[in-house]
Amino acid sequence: MWGVLFGSAAIFALVAVFFLWTRFQRFAIVRKLAAGRKWLRRMLGLIPLAVFGIFLPYDTINTGIVLLYLALFWVLGEIIAGLVRRIMGKKNTGKKRAAAEVEDGSAEGYRPYWLGVMVLLFTVCYFSIAAYQDYHVWEKDYQLTTDKDLGMDRLRIAQVTDSHVGATFDGEGFARHMKRIQKSHPDILVITGDYVDDGTSKDDMVRCCQALKEFEAPLGKYFIYGNHDKGYFTYRNFTWQELEEVLADAGVEVLKDETALVDDNFYIVGRKDRSDPDREEIDKLVSPLDPSKYIIVLDHQPNDFTAEAATAADLVLSGHTHGGQMIIMKLAAELMRANDRTYGMERRNGSTFIVSSGISDWEIKFKTGTQSEFCIIDVEHR
Repeated sequence: MWGVLFGSAAIFALVAVFFLWTRFQRFAIVRKLAAGRKWLRRMLGLIPLAVFGIFLPYDTINTGIVLLYLALFWVLGEIIAGLVRRIMGKKNTGKKRAAAEVEDGSAEGYRPYWLGVMVLLFTVCYFSIAAYQDYHVWEKDYQLTTDKDLGMDRLRIAQVTDSHVGATFDGEGFARHMKRIQKSHPDILVITGDYVDDGTSKDDMVRCCQALKEFEAPLGKYFIYGNHDKGYFTYRNFTWQELEEVLADAGVEVLKDETALVDDNFYIVGRKDRSDPDREEIDKLVSPLDPSKYIIVLDHQPNDFTAEAATAADLVLSGHTHGGQMIIMKLAAELMRANDRTYGMERRNGSTFIVSSGISDWEIKFKTGTQSEFCIIDVEHR
């Protein structure tokens, strides 16, 4: 899926570059400086694109996203402006509006290119909000009920997923988030994958685990692997085995297709990531368990809902999707059926599924149509 998305994005980026180059030439300052010289106007139109080129080697993905969206907003702006002109033209007895490009060097050629100005301002506002929704972390609350005996009136679960440490915050930033989550006084903490990434440094990993060690969860702290935790490349300065050692020292139990019976009252079932070829089927993990006890399944990728709903699992917690990250990406992923659910809560056959957008991201530093979050899930005995 990602290959198709990135390949399509590269093609659209080339088209967008050419489109934006033609539009940058329409600004009054460009036309005034060119003074009728087409070659100079075309050269000046390259200057804004050169700014994108400066950032491209340092952050290819996000630079490309801004460029693509800018071109998209410009196209939509021109379509809307065209419709408005047509409507206004009909209301003004067919009087023509100045829609065509004016001759270089004429007085009319120096009039402000208001459509371009508005598109640029809108794009800046759009990505400023999108960056805020990515870097700021909200608390998302869920209230569930069960007939099963939990050994308490209410079980409070804190879910942290997709921190990708090093993306939007470092180890100290993760520690600050954990202190905030601590204020909710959860009974258990679950980390549902992509805790670290290829870009995470060992110092940050150790600092994060120190924050987990300091975190108070009376009924335990549990971790499962995501598709990024073991790393895709070899340049990271720690191994996944070292990660497990530091997590263990922090009092975090790593579950790899394993089950923990908590306080003799409920189960935590931690699955290996879907990308692991040795992953067990969910029925093999759940069928030996006592179905009269509440069963919580941790599964990083929300891709096995049908099989999980066919078991005695009561609650399945996932991440991975980042809530769709951006609206267009979310629509594409849902069209391609990349996941059983992109975000939020769903119930199937008595099982409740919750997919969190996570407290950070992978590479894209913007979120639209979603926001970064941690989850506080209250399960009450009725």
